[in-house]
Amino acid sequence: METGNKTILGAIIGDIVGSKYEFHNKKVTNFELFPARCRPTDDTVMTLAVANWLMTDPEHKKETLVKQMQTLGQKYPNAGYGGNFFLWLYRREAKPYGSWGNGSAMRVSPVGLFAKDIDEAMCLAKLTAEVSHNHPEGIKGAQAIACGMVLSKQKKSKEEIRKFIEHTFGYDLSRTIEEIRPGYSFDVSCQGSVPVAIRAFLEGNSFEEVLRLAISVGGDSDTIGAMAGSLASCYYNIPEKISHCARQVVPEELLGINDRFIEFLNL
Repeated sequence: METGNKTILGAIIGDIVGSKYEFHNKKVTNFELFPARCRPTDDTVMTLAVANWLMTDPEHKKETLVKQMQTLGQKYPNAGYGGNFFLWLYRREAKPYGSWGNGSAMRVSPVGLFAKDIDEAMCLAKLTAEVSHNHPEGIKGAQAIACGMVLSKQKKSKEEIRKFIEHTFGYDLSRTIEEIRPGYSFDVSCQGSVPVAIRAFLEGNSFEEVLRLAISVGGDSDTIGAMAGSLASCYYNIPEKISHCARQVVPEELLGINDRFIEFLNL
């Protein structure tokens, strides 16, 4: 395996690449990576809110996470949030609402990069999920992505990662992308999308191939792309051309958070 990149840009790239295909699915792998008007969505905004939280609150309190998510989310109100989450962003007393949606797993990549081991990844992923997505499936989805990233950082083989995720979280990762693709439809649940993203990661032999497999399944393409990109960026190097193209469409403020988080991780 390659050494991978210590950056949340993997999730951001997956989000951007999938943004144009979310409601115009491409059931093939030979699509344009950065079509006109592709953009970062709520996946990117909330991922960077989690990164801000990790950088600014060493105590990792839930109330500071909520503040970071609401502050950044309100700056980008048109990023494509789900209805319930959009309301949550503006509530004075934001409470979890029992969601099992993949919003918890799409934003967790900073945890996967920050956590020193599986135990810390499990704990922090749970915290980042349950401020809004406190259903067991919502928590499990975030933990699965974060743990997969930690195992990749530890240079575990893909077979070891697969066995750990299947044993720990009960996901069936046996079906190939080719088997999943024909009958797969839009599914924003963790249980319906997280295993798909993980499977794309397990099959892909490069960062770009993982993304192409993930997006080719269809469904909630930006979030599947973000989750698969998170995992792939810990396992493979991100090609410079892909990184450059993605950075061209990310607002400067958001790029700044990404870049500060890279410096933070290297302290």
